[in-house]
Amino acid sequence: MSGIGTGYDLSTGTFSPDGRVFQTDYAQKAVDNSGTVVGIRCKDGVVLGAEKLIISKMLEQHSNRRTFPADRHAGMAVAGVAADGRSVVSRAMAEANQYKSIYGEAIPGHVLAERLGSFMHLFNLYGGYRPYGVSALLATYGKEGPQLYLVEPSGVTYRYFGTAVGKGRQGAKNEIEKLKLGEMSCREGIQAVAKILHQVHDEEKGFEMELAWVCEESGRHFQRVPQQLADEAEAAAKAALEAEDMDD
Repeated sequence: MSGIGTGYDLSTGTFSPDGRVFQTDYAQKAVDNSGTVVGIRCKDGVVLGAEKLIISKMLEQHSNRRTFPADRHAGMAVAGVAADGRSVVSRAMAEANQYKSIYGEAIPGHVLAERLGSFMHLFNLYGGYRPYGVSALLATYGKEGPQLYLVEPSGVTYRYFGTAVGKGRQGAKNEIEKLKLGEMSCREGIQAVAKILHQVHDEEKGFEMELAWVCEESGRHFQRVPQQLADEAEAAAKAALEAEDMDD
């Protein structure tokens, strides 16, 4: 058997000769081929944005969401297999509720991220399971301030100032690096995320943009961005990109 996947991708319990678990790699591929999801941490909170491709003209608007609350102070945006994403969100909600029932306070962001990572990691260990084909961006605002985490299918967790996953991740990351995140408000962050999602979208089909935040303006509660603000951000993003095209 060679080390390129043949014979070594039948179980999550089998390492290839070069130390890879191919089922985990395949789960990551499911994330990399999905719509782009962006998260940035601003000075007063965290903004999440998701590119949801419109697969049919008959699809009802706002269905099959990609952003979800996990607790009052925490929420998630998922990229990859949507059904897997809902399962991971359900686990995050259960962890948040359990922590609050035991300790009497909201779960800290790093604890929720680590518990979620440990849960997803379990599905990379046993032959009877498959890894979750989803990456989750977790936004929280607690005593430690606003925080942004990424939980990957392998169970690895990272804390970021800004990051992106999905098809347009590399272009989105390049644009995020140009932002002065420590000086931006979440209102400015909404416009930046909207512009990035439109920049990296290269499909012939249209897409629906989902925006959510947890910030001072939202009372430190995770909420979807009010529709009026989202519409204004999308219009500003389109206008900015058209202006750049004319300059070119």
